[in-house]
Amino acid sequence: MTPRILGLDVGRRRIGVAVSDELGLTAQALTFVENTGDEDVIAALADLVERYGVGRIVIGLPKRTDGTLGPEAEYVLAFGRRLAEGLGVPVEFWDERFSTAEAERLLVSAGMRRSRRRRVVDQVAAAIVLQTYLESKRRQR
Repeated sequence: MTPRILGLDVGRRRIGVAVSDELGLTAQALTFVENTGDEDVIAALADLVERYGVGRIVIGLPKRTDGTLGPEAEYVLAFGRRLAEGLGVPVEFWDERFSTAEAERLLVSAGMRRSRRRRVVDQVAAAIVLQTYLESKRRQR
């Protein structure tokens, strides 16, 4: 069985989490973790890594529309380095431009109320990031 991949949409308040299936074909929105500090976040993600047999983490990198990195991207890169060190799992970064906007659009089109959307948009964005990563890797084979 191939190790699963965890997808993260990292924000300063919440981190959306998605996980791949065992075959690495599809991403499913899983949950979110309150971003209350590295220690708590790493512990919560370590539990998910163990529970789902994760062998790699893909983190959405919020590039600007011109492809450059701003303060949010620098924050995400630093977080990813700390996460890789804390978990001992390889971390990859993936361009996530517009994933949150796409997640919001999908949830609106599904008729989801605003209060419910706020609770799930981060994990849906994580699933979008992970799904685009999985599709890209499949095309490279």
